[in-house]
Amino acid sequence: MSEPVFERDPSDPKRREMNPLLKLALELGPLVVFFFANSRGEWLAARFPALADLGGPLFIATGLFMAATAIALGVSWLLVRTLPIMPLISGVIVFVFGGLTLWLHDETFIKMKPTIVNTLFGVILLGGLVFGKSLLGYVFDSAFRLDAEGWRKLTLRWGLFFIFLAVVNEAVWRMFSTDTWVAFKVWGIMPITLVFTMSQMPLIMKHSLEEAGSKSG
Repeated sequence: MSEPVFERDPSDPKRREMNPLLKLALELGPLVVFFFANSRGEWLAARFPALADLGGPLFIATGLFMAATAIALGVSWLLVRTLPIMPLISGVIVFVFGGLTLWLHDETFIKMKPTIVNTLFGVILLGGLVFGKSLLGYVFDSAFRLDAEGWRKLTLRWGLFFIFLAVVNEAVWRMFSTDTWVAFKVWGIMPITLVFTMSQMPLIMKHSLEEAGSKSG
């Protein structure tokens, strides 16, 4: 039997949680569309003349990326009746910088979008720590239950990681070709993020409240 599209969050009987595989597909889908459209931009323009009005491959990719992002957010809303804060913020910036890219016909804006998004997340997380707030706990509390020290450490690490991603994006788009930047954005950032996420599991297990409770028992 196939897994359900969503299931109830045990901490909230009215909240529905999306199937992790579907959630991953909705997050990766727009990026795959972006990569495909950039690599096959001329092919798409020849078969869909309306797309040719957008410009070269990157501009076609930007337009389709915006459309795919809107569809992904719409599907998420229809399924769980809520939008996670991080994909929502990222989506808004996609629309703003994507729109500027197409309007001004300047690819700089879409290339700087990951820099802006990651810097924003990094500054918010690190800024929260300055004021004694581990903001990551508000995002992932339904997935993990950690003690205060665990949330502080995890928030610090993710804040620094987001800043790292922003710096890397700036280096890649300024030093390499557009095709290289697009490939790295799709096939480089995700593996790096997955490796970083997995590397945090020892910290999560060490500071897990459930783990602490079992040890005390």
